[in-house]
Amino acid sequence: MKILITGGAGFIGSNFVRYMVNKYPEHKFLVFDKLTYAGNLDNLKDIESKENYHFIHGDVCDLNFMVYILKYVDVVFHLAAESHVDNSIGNSLEFTRTNALGTHVILEAARINGVKKFIHVSTDEVYGDIEEGSFSESDKLAPNNPYSASKAAAEMIAQGYLKTYKMPIIMTRGNNTYGPYQYPEKIVPKFVCNLIQGKKVPIHGSGLHIRSYIHVHDVCRALDTIFQKGEIGEIYNIGTAFELPNIELTKLILKKMGKDESFIEHIEDGPFNDTRYSIDLRKIEALGWKPEIEFEQGINETIQWYIDNPGWWKKILNCKS
Repeated sequence: MKILITGGAGFIGSNFVRYMVNKYPEHKFLVFDKLTYAGNLDNLKDIESKENYHFIHGDVCDLNFMVYILKYVDVVFHLAAESHVDNSIGNSLEFTRTNALGTHVILEAARINGVKKFIHVSTDEVYGDIEEGSFSESDKLAPNNPYSASKAAAEMIAQGYLKTYKMPIIMTRGNNTYGPYQYPEKIVPKFVCNLIQGKKVPIHGSGLHIRSYIHVHDVCRALDTIFQKGEIGEIYNIGTAFELPNIELTKLILKKMGKDESFIEHIEDGPFNDTRYSIDLRKIEALGWKPEIEFEQGINETIQWYIDNPGWWKKILNCKS
């Protein structure tokens, strides 16, 4: 098969590309990315010589180009997206362009070319927050910020193509993901890189907002499981039951890196911050998937990866030393 992966030079995308290229040498993978600030070809250096890997630089909002690229493509994994909530508050139009319009464009290109399977990767943030219990795939969407609203809009467009054109679409909604190659704007890599440099770590408000975490390797396995066993027209939550407040995550990282709480800097919270995310995982578990990497193991390995790869993140952050 010929498989297109959009956003393939980003964090989850590059990890997923590596996973799939190595696991399925019989398939050809077209890796598509615009190479914005969070897209980085250094993420893919170890597989760039693989015969079943080919990189394409482009913008998912370019319909003519996407129609051309999707000729003879069998499967699309659509991961390309703007994803940082803080950035969406300051530059919301770019999020609507990339996440909503970009999804619409690639869906249209896929429809024109008769793509056999389209897996759209979304986020659990489309549900909004929940104080108790967990969201299931059938719950209504109630996004609370421009990022999650743009992702919800993309899902609505995909639902329209599923119903109107009977397109073979599957959607996923995932937890907060962490692991190697994550751009250091998200909480785990940002805090680890700051502490390596002896800098403080910024916590929004009290830091009592609760998040669930899943290692990127388990996300890759989940997407592969859905690729193999997922049913057309269905939505699958991807995540873990492990959750903790941001302040507790911060203290844990501090402890593991030999720093005390004097390195915490409390900053003003954003205009709105979801209190807690939690998703029901029974549907994807019924496909035979479950997370393999416990948080303790995953966070230790992630911290060590950033310690061992200063050249990667210093280049991104333009560090001088």
